[in-house]
Amino acid sequence: MYGGRVIDDFDRRVVATYMEEYFGEFLFDKFQPFHFYHDSAFDYIIPPDGDRDEYFDYLDILPLANTPEVFGLHPNAEIGYFSQAVRMMWGHLIELQPQTSEAGGAMSREEFIDIAAVDVMSKLPPEFEIWRVRKQFEMNITPTLVVLLQELERFNRLVKRMGSTLSMLRKALAGEIGMDAVLDNVSYSLFNGQLPQVWRGLAPDTCKNLGGWMDHFISRTKQYTDWATIEEPIVIWLSGLQIPESYLIAHIQIACRLYTWPLDRSTQFTRVTKWSHPDEIEERPTTGCYVRGLYLEGCRWDFEEGCLRRSHPKVLVTELPIMYIIPIEFHKLKLQNTLRTPVYTTSQRRNAMGVGLVFEADLWTAEHISHWILQGVCLTLNTD
Repeated sequence: MYGGRVIDDFDRRVVATYMEEYFGEFLFDKFQPFHFYHDSAFDYIIPPDGDRDEYFDYLDILPLANTPEVFGLHPNAEIGYFSQAVRMMWGHLIELQPQTSEAGGAMSREEFIDIAAVDVMSKLPPEFEIWRVRKQFEMNITPTLVVLLQELERFNRLVKRMGSTLSMLRKALAGEIGMDAVLDNVSYSLFNGQLPQVWRGLAPDTCKNLGGWMDHFISRTKQYTDWATIEEPIVIWLSGLQIPESYLIAHIQIACRLYTWPLDRSTQFTRVTKWSHPDEIEERPTTGCYVRGLYLEGCRWDFEEGCLRRSHPKVLVTELPIMYIIPIEFHKLKLQNTLRTPVYTTSQRRNAMGVGLVFEADLWTAEHISHWILQGVCLTLNTD
């Protein structure tokens, strides 16, 4: 009602879990009092019947600072909250720092931006010759190849835009042309180590700074190059794709063609493998695909038992082993002891329009799923 926070099935699942865990007939069981949470410091219970003043007296003894565990969260949730607050604070401090050139012998702001622009330009790859890639595989046009061609078109637009803005920025710094709003944002971002807005709109969503984003950009270039010149990778790095959903849908289409399934009655389920590196996989699966580069938030993965476990203290994000995504028909999918886990592009999860959710993964657990739902467990394709 206020803010539109319950916007999808996962939000409704969280609300329903809180209702099941904290509201019910058990609240009125006098023989087995319900404890919302209790530790060595305090016991959160429903106060005994009394008048108004007695309830106020009980409220006065409640702790002023509540740990995340009171609400079913892991203690690491507080670390994540404060870390996010500090990042926002530093972002505001960066925006407030002087943007004028320094006097004296120190490097000027324009020189620093020019050096950064040259460094980025040196790492730009040549644009992919899409017609050549299409001709190379013209005898075997598969749904995944169509995805590759679309990805290369988007990547070429990004590379071209980066090259043109950096070239024009260097001319503007030299006084050859005027500085417009786009170039001003690029120069400001390069100076502060941030990703320019004009590039952000042509790249996958990210929370990385410029340095981390460039490493990601170089890794994307390598995956596209290997895929376009050699063959489709056995293990795909989903984070390196502009639209990873299209790649997963392509594998469902391949399975539907192979087994003559109706596409509208097909889905996928996932299985976490024992492998942590692509070199450990010996052969390509007949259907489905292996994906890597997924990160767990709110818990960790037990490699020996192959299931979810409680996070270690002060470890907020852990990497998941390689995941096998398997196409299947709807009516054949029956899962037990499984947490249906959302997979988001970044740690921002998804916005009010639901943008940011990539797919849903199935993670095996020995615990009741409400334990992980209250801890806010999810998977992300990117770290910050």
